[in-house]
Amino acid sequence: MIKFLHMSDVHLGCRRYNLDERTKDFFRSWHDVITNHALPNEVDFVLIAGDFFDRRNIDPQTMNHALAGLQLLKDARIPVVAIEGNHDRRDAVSDYSWMRSFSQAGFFILLEPARAEEGSESSLPWEMRPWDEESRVGSYVDIKGARIFGTHWYGTSANAAMPMLAESLRAARGEGLFHILLLHTDVEGQLNRPIPALSVEKLKELRSLVDYVALGHTHKRFELENWAFNPGSLEACSIDEYREERGLYLVEVDGERRVSARFIDEYVQRPFQRLTYDVSGAEDPKAVHDGVMEMVGREARAHDPESGEPAPIIEINLRGHLGFKNSDLNLRGIREEALKATGALHVMLKNQSVPVEYAVAAGLDADTSRAFRERRIVEDLIARDTRYRDRAGEMAELVLEAKRRALGDEPAEAILELIEQKIESRPQAAAGPEAAAPSPSALGALERSAGKAVTTDR
Repeated sequence: MIKFLHMSDVHLGCRRYNLDERTKDFFRSWHDVITNHALPNEVDFVLIAGDFFDRRNIDPQTMNHALAGLQLLKDARIPVVAIEGNHDRRDAVSDYSWMRSFSQAGFFILLEPARAEEGSESSLPWEMRPWDEESRVGSYVDIKGARIFGTHWYGTSANAAMPMLAESLRAARGEGLFHILLLHTDVEGQLNRPIPALSVEKLKELRSLVDYVALGHTHKRFELENWAFNPGSLEACSIDEYREERGLYLVEVDGERRVSARFIDEYVQRPFQRLTYDVSGAEDPKAVHDGVMEMVGREARAHDPESGEPAPIIEINLRGHLGFKNSDLNLRGIREEALKATGALHVMLKNQSVPVEYAVAAGLDADTSRAFRERRIVEDLIARDTRYRDRAGEMAELVLEAKRRALGDEPAEAILELIEQKIESRPQAAAGPEAAAPSPSALGALERSAGKAVTTDR
């Protein structure tokens, strides 16, 4: 049986919100994982799939945090096998990095594909070479029946690199061994942002060559077919990640090469909370202040200093339509009172409200579709006209239908006829003194606009 821990994105040295305590959070998670999971389980080795450090150049405190954990593993004779991620990789013009220095000092085994030698029969730019203990350089290492391969950070060229990686892996496979690949990359379908990522199809080109893919880089947990595993970062690097599941894997492989990967998130992590308060309808700044504090008292996770647990970081977002000037809000006072009331490590207050005179489609989520967003904008603008306020939804549909027909080269006369029919179809019972039909000049303006829409460049 082979037993190992797989973690990634430890991000030692990460500092957020200008808080020294946040740097210690990443150390506490790293140290807690070693003392409560690596050592008690007597694992054969530990894998770190990139971004062990948060940046290429580390300070003395970060070095001490790294050594404190690595020394525990070294004393227990548990090898640590790592690759560089995009955060801690060496500079393009240098052969030196802190990752290489820690490897040379014997604290972990840094695996890297080697540049192909001149005159080599291989057509590849790199090749996989066995780990040499004396020089402490190599691309793969054998431990307890497992052959572990390391890779570079490929970035946006990951898809193009997969065929070459497959060829180099094929040449370096070992008979009867369990093959593990360390790979630091984004994977398609697992991102919340539109950036190029390694496609699942390309990744699966390695399926016949590798028994376990130890992924890193994306800060949330995901798995692919009990074959490729991404544990996420040990600690949340920002509050934007607080909802994501993160941790590490304790992996056991039996004599038939069957993989049993148990996800673990039981270790010290800083708690986060995000609260939202709608300022719409608040008469004055005091009403906003009182409303926020009432919400904080009801919903915020208060910290008990006697519990020994880390104090939370709380973000409060103000949304909606503000009926007075933003500058009238005492944001600093609200933040300080919330900090005192909760005992949080840090409280962030973000004013994302919109003054009512500018409020158009306020409060929509970032992932709202373009079609829905467009409809809301048109509807909000129409609702400001008292003649059509109670028909804003219907009129918004009319505007969008007129736009669709204009872009479809429908004659302007037909579009104008549609507009006239819809406007005049208002039930008499609903019509008030302000519900008069548009003036001839207004209809003329609509006709000119429709005509312009179909004669100008789309």
